[in-house]
Amino acid sequence: MTPRDRDNASARHRAGAVAGLAALALVSGCTVGPDFRRPAAPAVDRYTRQPLVAKTVSADVAGGEEQRFLHDRDISRQWWTLFQSPQLNALIEKALKANPTLVAAQAALRQAMELVYAQQGFFYPTIQANFSPSRQRASAALSPPLSTSQLTFSLYTAQVTVGFTPDVFGGNRRQVESLRGLAESQRFLLEATYVTLTSNVVAAAVQEAAARAQIAATKDIIDISTKSLALLRRQFELGYTARLDVAAQEAALAQVQQALPPLQRQLEQTRDLLTALAGRLPSDDPEETFELATLHLPQDLPVSLPSKLVEHRPDVRAAEDQLHAASAQIGVAIANRLPQFTISGAAGGLATDFTQMFADANPFWIVAGNVAQTLFAGGTLLHRQRAAEAAFEQAAAQYRSTVITAFQNVADTLYALQHDAESLKTAVAAERAAKVTLDLTVKQQQLGYINYLVLLSAQQAYQQALITRVQSQANRLADTAALFQALGGGWWNPPE
Repeated sequence: MTPRDRDNASARHRAGAVAGLAALALVSGCTVGPDFRRPAAPAVDRYTRQPLVAKTVSADVAGGEEQRFLHDRDISRQWWTLFQSPQLNALIEKALKANPTLVAAQAALRQAMELVYAQQGFFYPTIQANFSPSRQRASAALSPPLSTSQLTFSLYTAQVTVGFTPDVFGGNRRQVESLRGLAESQRFLLEATYVTLTSNVVAAAVQEAAARAQIAATKDIIDISTKSLALLRRQFELGYTARLDVAAQEAALAQVQQALPPLQRQLEQTRDLLTALAGRLPSDDPEETFELATLHLPQDLPVSLPSKLVEHRPDVRAAEDQLHAASAQIGVAIANRLPQFTISGAAGGLATDFTQMFADANPFWIVAGNVAQTLFAGGTLLHRQRAAEAAFEQAAAQYRSTVITAFQNVADTLYALQHDAESLKTAVAAERAAKVTLDLTVKQQQLGYINYLVLLSAQQAYQQALITRVQSQANRLADTAALFQALGGGWWNPPE
């Protein structure tokens, strides 16, 4: 074996020993810091203080159907199809394709995953290649830098450098764990964005339908008031009534007409909201329009078990993963206080002739290790660990708050649905009674049996009853959508 072969064999032996030592350090290293454990679900068997009723009351009007609460039933991912509105389905499909908030959430998830992959790169050695050519002249006052007496020469250096930091105490593993927790949190925030977007579209569609119904009801009241005013004017001309009665009816008509512009403004603003949710500008009027008569009230309402709510609510899952990320940061802070190990090596060649860099004795190599321990840093590392522990406590409190809010949302919507049904039933009865009273009052007015005060009172009562009934219908639809949102929106199910 030539001297060159022995040198190459020795270099390979040392490189293999360094690689083996690094692998051993990585495998045998411990992971400092607390291991994360998922918080247990609240130990409750219902959402409300009293047991939930099996079904709601019904009313003899569109949207007044009886609703049944089905326990431990799953929610469809496309729950809005239960409203049986092709226009609503079409608008939500457009929103899911073009809404910028959803696009931003998708990009945020990709960014979070790329940060995880980037941090995982520190598990592997860093390899760099370098080539440095130079032309130089040494001073004759010094010894010649070369083995010859030549003072002007070219120098070519090529080398490969390998650096590796063994994750002895698991600091990098904890950092990857933390970033993965944040990425998982972002994934659930994306699901939350999906659920919120679809729920907002349904809510805006119901709001538009309610505005249209209230506008139609107000126009009916205006029509009734206009006819009554015309009758009073004829009676005044015939001397059967006083001018004061006519003026009072004119004021009542103006008051009813005054209620119309705010409703029309609300309708236009709701149309703008639907356009924005679909990812378009307000000048692009959406093709879909919504009426209360075209939105069918879902009658079977699935209600998941309370123990499953923490699994199904995307905001709770996001808070849980943020808690996981905060837990891993404690391990990162502890690892930073412990000794840091590094291994590095370099191999290359150096010659005055480019073709001779790796010939004869021109190659070179070096292998080095280093252990560093911070002895004093003004308490910086200690306080960073305490800060990480405080951040974990903060994340734990935020998680508990999110869980409480989730259960509150479900309980609120369940109570709302029960009372919405009762409110609609009484509103329908009140409207029909007010309509009968108004019809009889108008007939008696035509015969001259009552004064204008009775007529005004009957008109106002019917107007209020009619608007209340419309609002009650809309509330049942809106709170039904809110229940699906509160229970998680079915994001965990594949699309149909």
